[in-house]
Amino acid sequence: MIKSMTGFGRAEEIIEGRDIIVEIRSVNHRYYEFSARVPRAYGYIEEKLKSYLNGRISRGKVEVSVSITAIEAADTQIEINKAVAKGYVDALRSVGEELGLEDDLTLSQLVRLPDVFTVRKAADDEELIWNSVRTVADEAVSRFIAMRETEGLKMKEDVLERADIIERLVDEVESLSPISAENYRNKLYARLCEVLADKNIDEQRLVTEAAIFADKTAVAEETVRLKSHIRQLRDMLSLNEPVGRKLDFLIQEFNREANTIGSKAQDIAVTKIVVDLKSEIEKIREQIQNIE
Repeated sequence: MIKSMTGFGRAEEIIEGRDIIVEIRSVNHRYYEFSARVPRAYGYIEEKLKSYLNGRISRGKVEVSVSITAIEAADTQIEINKAVAKGYVDALRSVGEELGLEDDLTLSQLVRLPDVFTVRKAADDEELIWNSVRTVADEAVSRFIAMRETEGLKMKEDVLERADIIERLVDEVESLSPISAENYRNKLYARLCEVLADKNIDEQRLVTEAAIFADKTAVAEETVRLKSHIRQLRDMLSLNEPVGRKLDFLIQEFNREANTIGSKAQDIAVTKIVVDLKSEIEKIREQIQNIE
């Protein structure tokens, strides 16, 4: 299916006590270019994301944003420094006995003292976190691709409509070419009649000149190739694979044939058709710049 290179997809899910958000967006680019914004603590997932998306996206400047927020304490460990706590208790009670003070030490007071608790962040299970991110990324990329396909369908329809117009214009050029040669022959004959007046006109020379003109202005090869390119264009648009680069090359061939026809045209009607022809080709060229 034809896909646009412009797209956006977003997904959010809570997995293993973490709120994970993945956003994917892309714009036109000749190749696959990847960039990501991920929390510094999870920098190791960036390269994994790049490889993962490269298997789903062939062209475009792709930007990925990942947010990971812990909503449970599953990734933290709290340790009690019993030796430090006992040291505080022993020291305080010893001072209390020496000074004759009441022993009113409580647990709530003890935990406020420095270094009684140590809060440690548990080491990340990188594979577990990556699997969680990939699950969310899979949903985001599915939405991203769906948007690309929707846009791609619109582009395909537009390109096919313009291909039909080009085909009709090529038919008009083919129908006018013999007329152009005949008109030249008639004009040449009339001119010779004026110049030579009552002298005899060399019919053979007239036929030869007309034949030379017809040969120089013949566009049959170009129109045949253009029609062949149109068939190739339609075939490519029906493929279920990325065809943007192939289309880009093919449209250059469209332009080549149209330019040749334009350079050979000696008839104003044909010249006008070529202008319309090149205009439609340019519109297709602009469209395919955004096809994956």
